[in-house]
Amino acid sequence: MFNSQAPKTEDLPTSAQLVKSTVISAIAAGAILVTVVLPSEYGIDPTGVGSMLGLTEMGEIKTQLAEEAEMDRQAGEAQPVPQQGSSILDRIIREFGVSAAYAQAATRKDEMSVTLQPGEATEIKLTMSKGAKATYEWTAQGGGVNYDMHADGDGGKTTSYKKGRAAPTDSGELEAAFDGKHGWFWRNRTSSPVTVTLKTSGAYADIKKVM
Repeated sequence: MFNSQAPKTEDLPTSAQLVKSTVISAIAAGAILVTVVLPSEYGIDPTGVGSMLGLTEMGEIKTQLAEEAEMDRQAGEAQPVPQQGSSILDRIIREFGVSAAYAQAATRKDEMSVTLQPGEATEIKLTMSKGAKATYEWTAQGGGVNYDMHADGDGGKTTSYKKGRAAPTDSGELEAAFDGKHGWFWRNRTSSPVTVTLKTSGAYADIKKVM
């Protein structure tokens, strides 16, 4: 039988070393709380680091959505409120050293369909932050459509990612060039109705049919 040898007293950490490690961990957790968790979850950014990392806007969006959901609930229009999880300190303990320093926008999935009569057009946009990504796939049932995948941002910013004519489908990944509305414009130039179905998945705050 093999008996493991007990560690020598001098090999064990001293009380001073344990206190030092605890203090360092507490300071690191506090830094993550102030620079990552508060901006990304609650839109509170006392240091300004959250704004530089794009986390503050994420937190403001989450807070706004939670407030709107609570207002709807109080008005009798019950809607589920996103669960915030346990306390901030519990979250730090759970994520410390793993992913808290790399908090990202929650991924969502959506599907929308629009039927276009001959000559009719429509537009669907995603609200995205600069650098955010979303995968997409759309199909046109009944005929091809003309399309323009583009974006509009603050200060009059605009860009066109991709265009096509009489296309029956398209898919790929959209990476936001700047903060703003990013999406698709379709027009039916055929002589019969066409139904466009869009499927999206990624880091965006909202999806809306704007025309």
